[in-house]
Amino acid sequence: MNPLNTVAGTIIGGIVLAIVLVFATSGNHLVDPSSLIIWLHVLAGVTWIGLLYYFNFVQVPALAAAASDDGGPGGAGITKYVAPRALWWFRWGAAFTWLTGAAYLMHSPTYDIVEVFRLGMGAGAVNQSALTIGIGAWLGTIMLFNVWVIIWPNQKKVLGIVKASADEIAKAKRMAFLASRSNTLMSIPMVMSMVGAHHGFIM
Repeated sequence: MNPLNTVAGTIIGGIVLAIVLVFATSGNHLVDPSSLIIWLHVLAGVTWIGLLYYFNFVQVPALAAAASDDGGPGGAGITKYVAPRALWWFRWGAAFTWLTGAAYLMHSPTYDIVEVFRLGMGAGAVNQSALTIGIGAWLGTIMLFNVWVIIWPNQKKVLGIVKASADEIAKAKRMAFLASRSNTLMSIPMVMSMVGAHHGFIM
């Protein structure tokens, strides 16, 4: 059976290929626990932020266009079939990104999770590297809060998973929209901070 026929098969195939490449290149450094955690963190982060950008740059404008198209097919198909599945990957991608990020900070020989969340302002001079990654960690934490506390509960009303009146649905749409747009805004400096901590901050 072709593994590309299913999502699970594709993911498993990708993991197997990655393992083969580690052994084929004698990349023993790639099996270090910190490297493994970073790899999982990046995979989850790509899933989360990729879907965040999909919602903001593709789905929301498409649904607005569908709503204004009187003779068109409407957005029921997206709302019924696409959005619930995308939101499942979105919210669990967010959770797994945060958890693997925290796991890295607790396991890292370079960072201390407490110092990172204190933005490198423990004792004495400011730790610039901890400050940089700490900014990203705090932005990611706020974004995770938005996903689980604002976006998902309100999207359940919009999608009809939770019963709500027309007024409640209208408010829920607005709340979810604003939280999602806020996350999109924060994702840009978040990624800059995460990358900058390892490869040099631009400031």
